[in-house]
Amino acid sequence: MIGNDIDYAASLLQQGRLVAIPTETVYGLAANALNEEAVLKIFKAKERPLFDPLIMHLPSFSLVEKYCISIPALAYQLAEKFSPGPITFLLDRKEIVPDLITSGLQQVAVRIPDHQLTLDLLSNLDFPLAAPSANPFGYISPTTAQHVQQQLGEKIDYILDGGNCRVGVESTIVGFENEKVIVYRLGGLSIEDLEAFAKIVLRINSSSDPKAPGQLKTHYAPRKPLIIGNIEELLSANAGRKIAIMSFSKKYTTETIVLSETADLSEAAKNLFSVMRELDAQDCEFILAEEFPDSFLGKAINDRLRRAATRD
Repeated sequence: MIGNDIDYAASLLQQGRLVAIPTETVYGLAANALNEEAVLKIFKAKERPLFDPLIMHLPSFSLVEKYCISIPALAYQLAEKFSPGPITFLLDRKEIVPDLITSGLQQVAVRIPDHQLTLDLLSNLDFPLAAPSANPFGYISPTTAQHVQQQLGEKIDYILDGGNCRVGVESTIVGFENEKVIVYRLGGLSIEDLEAFAKIVLRINSSSDPKAPGQLKTHYAPRKPLIIGNIEELLSANAGRKIAIMSFSKKYTTETIVLSETADLSEAAKNLFSVMRELDAQDCEFILAEEFPDSFLGKAINDRLRRAATRD
């Protein structure tokens, strides 16, 4: 069921059931983060491996102290500037945080989503929410309630409809070492924004041993093969085949879907997952995409495309 009844959503979560929630980045599949049986339902519904940790959502950064220890001053500075927003903090956890949330790691990922409906929901609960993206594991993240309904509807008790996601790619995940900000996942907050506060170290993992959510080598992928490269050359090499195309701003063929006619990286990020989903549903053999400018949100878009295109 899709709706916007916060009280009903809160009641379900209090019962240990699953609710899809809107955020500014993508829709999340939420459960009581302190209830291991409820959290396990997230993994089962998504068919997500237990070694891939989850993000814990709170209504205010002031509540992070209840669940984390040794919080660096730099974390408070970044939270004051960017939170609520598309930033997730990787912090040392207290024992109250279940191992299932962190996949046994000693740090937990926490964030405050910038979506009023979900902030109101969180404020009505006396526990945080664990909420990875509300999609089958490895598939394209959902940016509307309808996306969630299409792919997980039968496995979820309620979908809280907050409209289209404003950012459209997942949050940037940061940790802290020796007065430096360690970026574990590129996302909706740009590296350039973070560089104004501290020295940045990129530690973008691409393996089966993630230190933070969203670091697996294959992720965010459509069912159809996705190939990244020079679109004109790829079209020439595959003449006569059924091809779908996703581009930044150029219309290569009549079948091309452009993410931003004005070459706006924010608009492109917002549209990325919806367009991938639309192309995946087309009658085509594979999808072509091009690399984006490697700055600001273009870095996060390129990261998602590379993980989506990974094939063993």
